[in-house]
Amino acid sequence: MTAPAAIADVLSRVAAIQNQINTLAGIKTTSATGTATASSTGATSSTSGSDFSSVLSQLNGATGATSASDSGATGSDAVTAAESYLGTPYVWGGESSTGIDCSGLTQASYKSLGISLPRTAAEQQKMGTAVDSIADAKPGDLIFYGNPAHHVTMYIGNNQLIEAPTEGQDVHIKTVYGHPSSIRRIIPDSTSVASTSGYSTALSPAVSGTGLNPAVMQYSAQFKAAETKYGLPTGLLAAVAQQESGGNPSAMSKAGAVGLMQFMPSTAAGLGVNPLNPSSAIDGAGRMYAGLLSKYSGSVPLALAAYNAGSGAVDKYGGIPPYSETQNYVKKVTALMNTKGAQLS
Repeated sequence: MTAPAAIADVLSRVAAIQNQINTLAGIKTTSATGTATASSTGATSSTSGSDFSSVLSQLNGATGATSASDSGATGSDAVTAAESYLGTPYVWGGESSTGIDCSGLTQASYKSLGISLPRTAAEQQKMGTAVDSIADAKPGDLIFYGNPAHHVTMYIGNNQLIEAPTEGQDVHIKTVYGHPSSIRRIIPDSTSVASTSGYSTALSPAVSGTGLNPAVMQYSAQFKAAETKYGLPTGLLAAVAQQESGGNPSAMSKAGAVGLMQFMPSTAAGLGVNPLNPSSAIDGAGRMYAGLLSKYSGSVPLALAAYNAGSGAVDKYGGIPPYSETQNYVKKVTALMNTKGAQLS
């Protein structure tokens, strides 16, 4: 038996033992994603059962853009989400890639980023903050026609917008037209920044001190090397390690995720990673995030959600799953990325 196979065999046995413990504790673990659920309550949490299955571009959620300032997204991310619907036929009341209307397009685009908007153009017209004119508009701003609005589009830059226009037409890009009645910015300027690698992230509530404990900081050189090797945002891997294991290379979750970067045994085996070896785990996490960021057009929040909740959950909900653990995970990791300790890693 080769060394990787032996490691995978040991980890599988450890996971099986952990699952037996979970069963006795009243916790049920799904084999597909490693998601643990308390059988007595049905409450769901997630534990890094990650893989590379595709993520759709919508998220089901409640109305009201209450999470815009903490989502870790930018207006450009919203544009990217909207552009995924190019060519989709207009269908009044539609909300999917088989047919969508104007406010369905803007709502779905922001939902894919974990930001909830009301369903109609008139309701969306009340969200966010006012933008004085097209000259002041930025990508992701919503452009409305009518008061109350009967049509909504999204500004994409260079005096162009994307819209789901009317019956018989498809989602398309065109020059801003007519006389918009109002323009609204959904993501406040003060929260959105661009990372040095070009990936989208955001400043979340500040974390005191360096944000990282000494156990994580000891791997700073390895985090930096992997981020350089795979072209990742500075501080991403250190922030993930802090949140996942607190720097403990022997950590194990209730669902069986193992090591510094908390890989499920099946995921580790598929990547050829020894999750209990910090160097191997960090490199494996770097490879995984490179793939996730490429798949999600550079969106750090979506990549984090997939790493944390597993692609099965992300596929099911079409974006960041409505699990409080996953949503908090995304916020906490993006916050840690912007701390002094992560930036020094």
